[in-house]
Amino acid sequence: MVTADDVRRVGIFADLDRPACERLSRAAADIALAPGEYAAHEGDERALFALLEGRIEAVKVVDGIDRVVGERRPGDIFGEVPITLGTLFPVGFRAAEPSRVMRIEPHDYHAVAAVAPEVVKEVGRLASDRIAGPRGLSGIAAEPPPPRALVLGHRSDPACAELRRFLHRNQISFRWLKPDDDGVAEQWGNSVPVDGDLPAIRVVGGKTVVKPQLRRIAELLGLETEPAAAEYDTVIIGAGPAGLAAAVYGASEGLRTIVVEREAPGGQAGTSSRIENYLGFPSGVSGDELASRALQQARRLGAEILVTRSVTRIDAPSRQVHLDGGDVLRARTIILACGVSWRQLEVDGFDRLVGKGVFYGAARSEAPNTHGLDVHVVGAGNSSGQAAMFFANHARSVTILYRGTTLAKTGGGGMSRYLIDQLAARANVHVLFRTEVVAAHGATSLEAIDVRNSDTGETTRLESGGLFLFIGADAETSWLPPEIALDRRGYVLTGPDVGADGDWHLDRDRYLLETSVAGIFACGDVRSGPVKRVASAVGEGSLAIAFVHQYLRDTGGMSAEAVATAAEA
Repeated sequence: MVTADDVRRVGIFADLDRPACERLSRAAADIALAPGEYAAHEGDERALFALLEGRIEAVKVVDGIDRVVGERRPGDIFGEVPITLGTLFPVGFRAAEPSRVMRIEPHDYHAVAAVAPEVVKEVGRLASDRIAGPRGLSGIAAEPPPPRALVLGHRSDPACAELRRFLHRNQISFRWLKPDDDGVAEQWGNSVPVDGDLPAIRVVGGKTVVKPQLRRIAELLGLETEPAAAEYDTVIIGAGPAGLAAAVYGASEGLRTIVVEREAPGGQAGTSSRIENYLGFPSGVSGDELASRALQQARRLGAEILVTRSVTRIDAPSRQVHLDGGDVLRARTIILACGVSWRQLEVDGFDRLVGKGVFYGAARSEAPNTHGLDVHVVGAGNSSGQAAMFFANHARSVTILYRGTTLAKTGGGGMSRYLIDQLAARANVHVLFRTEVVAAHGATSLEAIDVRNSDTGETTRLESGGLFLFIGADAETSWLPPEIALDRRGYVLTGPDVGADGDWHLDRDRYLLETSVAGIFACGDVRSGPVKRVASAVGEGSLAIAFVHQYLRDTGGMSAEAVATAAEA
C-alpha cells in the first residue's frame, strides 16, 4: 500500500501538502517487481510511474534486440512523455533489481495537476528533456542503428530476393549491396565474393557465408532453430496470425508452447503492405508490423518460436511431431496453423522468371525496388489493392490486371470499397478489365508481359518492371497423416464438419476447432471454412487454446505449470 510518506519521497511531489499526498496515495497502485519484470512495455497505454525502491531500466527494442537507453533511481518518475503528449509508451521500463513502483492513472494525475500546476510544469520539463535532451528519444531516433548484416547480390537473383525477404520478415536489419554499386569493396570491408558465389551475407562482427542456406543464416544471427525441450503442452505448426495468436494465449496461460515455422513469422498476412480493416488500428497496420508485434509478444510471454524448421510428418495416434533434421517433439496437443500458399499460374515464361521480376505476393521490402518502373498487379482482392497502393508510392505506374468487369465485391469476391476509392484517387494507378497475362519475357529478368483481352481476343505486349500475382491460395496439406480428414480442396475439416466417424470413441462431441483426431486442432486459413481474414485467424488461434485447455483437463494431461496457472485464473 502506498502511503503519503511514500508520495513525499518522489521528487515532483515533495512540495505537495499533506492532504494532496493522502489523496494521491489512496489512488496510486503499489506494484512490486522482480528483476526482469516490466512496469510498462513499449506501446502500453499512458500512465505515470514513480520509483519507490530499487532500480528501473528504460528499454527500447532496436532491431529486435532490447537496448537499455536509460535508468531511474528511487524518487524518479517515468511515463512523463506519454502522460504529457497523450501517446503510448515509446520505451519499456523493466526492473533491474527487486523494485517497488507506484502507478498513477491519467485521471488521478490530472486531478493532482489541477491543484498543483507546478507538478505539471515539472513533468512537462522532464518530458521535454527525455525527448530532446542529449540522450533523449530524438537522439536515439536520429542515430541510425548499425545493420546486423550486409547482403551482396543481384536484384534479378531469386536467391538474393529470398534472402532479403527472410531477413526483413525476421526483423533483422541489413544493408543490401549490389555488385555494381560504387564503393562496394569499401562497404563490404574485405575481399568481395565473385559472381559465382552470390548471394553472400556478412554478419557484422562475424562470419561471411556465400550462397547461404536460410537455416545457416538463422543460426548465425541467433534466431531459434532448435527446440529447448522434447515435450510440450502444445506444438503449433505455422507462425501466421493464427499460429502467433495461439502462441500468445498458450504461453500466457501457462502452457509449454512451441511454434514451428518453415521460413519466417507472419504468414501470408506478413507480406500485406497495409491492413486497414483490422480492429483497433484506425490508421491501418502493415502485415509485417502486426506480425512483428505479435512475435515480440509471444516471445515475451515465453513461447518458443523456431524458424527455418519444417514438419516432415505427424504421428497422429501418439501426437509426435517429426521435424526435418530428425528432431521429434512429443506433444500433448497439436495446433495446425500452417496457412496456405499462393496459387501458381501455368504461363509461358513464369517458371524462368519467378524471383526475377515475377513474384507471388509482395513483401513491403520489394517496393523501393520498383522506383521509376511500370509494374503490374494481377488480381482484384484486398491484397492486390493494398499492394497497388503501396507500389504507387514508388513506381512510375501501377496497372491492375483483372479478368472480371469490376473490382467491387460480387458473390463474395472482389475488393473492399475503401480500397477502390483510394485507387481511383491515385493518378498513376490504372485498371485493365477482362485482361489476363499469357506470357512473360526477359533474358535475365522480367522486361515485358503479353496480356490478352478476353472480349476481343487481342494480345498486347506491355513493358513491365515487375509482375505481382495475387490470384488466390491453396492449402498445402498433402503431408498430413491420413487420419486427419480434409475437404475436397485439401482444407482441414474440424468440429461438426468432420461428420460421422467410426474412429471417434470419446463420449463427447468434437470441439469446434478439433480435427478428426482428438487433441489435434486446426485454425486460420488451413481450416475448412468460408472466412479467410486476418481478424478471424487471430480469433481462431486464441479459441484453439481454449479448446486445448478443455482437452487437457478432460484427459488429465495438463503440465504442473499449466495447472497452477489455470488455478490462479
